[in-house]
Amino acid sequence: MIESRNAKILLIYTGGTIGMMKDPETGSLKAFDFNNLLEKIPELKLLDCSITTISFINPIDSSEMNPDYWVQIADIIEKKYNENDGFVVLHGSDTMSYTASALSFMLENLNKPVVFTGSQLPIGDLRTDAKENLITSIQIASLMKNDAPIIREVCLYFEYKLYRANRTTKINAEHFEAFASLNYPELVESGVHLKVNKQFLLKPNLRRKLAVHKTMCTDIALIKLFPGISEKVIETIFSSPNLKGVILETFGAGNTPSSISFLQILKSAIERGVAIINVTQCSGGSVLQGKYESSKELEKLGVISGKDITTEAAVTKLMYLLGANVTNKALKTIFESSLRGEIT
Repeated sequence: MIESRNAKILLIYTGGTIGMMKDPETGSLKAFDFNNLLEKIPELKLLDCSITTISFINPIDSSEMNPDYWVQIADIIEKKYNENDGFVVLHGSDTMSYTASALSFMLENLNKPVVFTGSQLPIGDLRTDAKENLITSIQIASLMKNDAPIIREVCLYFEYKLYRANRTTKINAEHFEAFASLNYPELVESGVHLKVNKQFLLKPNLRRKLAVHKTMCTDIALIKLFPGISEKVIETIFSSPNLKGVILETFGAGNTPSSISFLQILKSAIERGVAIINVTQCSGGSVLQGKYESSKELEKLGVISGKDITTEAAVTKLMYLLGANVTNKALKTIFESSLRGEIT
């Protein structure tokens, strides 16, 4: 039996389209005061939960998002953790998958829901998707059974579906269905009823206390391979000072050019202690490093297989592990293992 025992939900507004109202005189978008949220969306009063709100002092566009802001969000959740049953984070959609993935790694032993959501149209627009996304996100964060939350992980809700956050990618800049999780099923489907796919939910160890990690290393690079990419450009990136890790977006199941000079660049970097992660640039599917001739050499060199991880999760997981000062020897084993359900 699923219930929503007047759960206490904290709504965290970071910025983004969902919190914007159109100025009737100028037509420009501006953030409204989230303390007056109930006035803008009176339907929230009908929900069987109590809602408190907190907003960034200066709400930001999601294109300005960075690890310092991730720490701010994690900090709020840590401070308000014991007095709330769940959290809903309002965020611009452009970088939401990055932020939500990062929070999944930063919040170790999380046993309450943290639901990210946003919208494609402002909350004041007649055709907005903001109200449905917000109301359902709060409902999902309020789901309880035996006085305990049903969802116990960082998620992302958009257009009738709740996804595991670190499995999502933004796939469309115009459609309301802006996100997809191509390598993992949705956790909840919103229809006449909320259908919870319990078999896919993360099951954390409830005996462990929340541990919040706030050091993220940004000395990394992302390289998307393409036919004819200049090895000089690749070499320049790999020779960047203080570089500690590179996400390599490869072809298909993890394949790269097999030229000796290209492989030598990778070999030299690995010998200097640079971690190299092999992630497919395909929207869905997995790296199968060593299956084809063109990726066998990568396996021999010690390139780390990202398996079916998304680029967003790979970037944030690498920042998290490097920030935790994981040794080069251990990094391959840990990265290729699932920490928060990000890898199958």
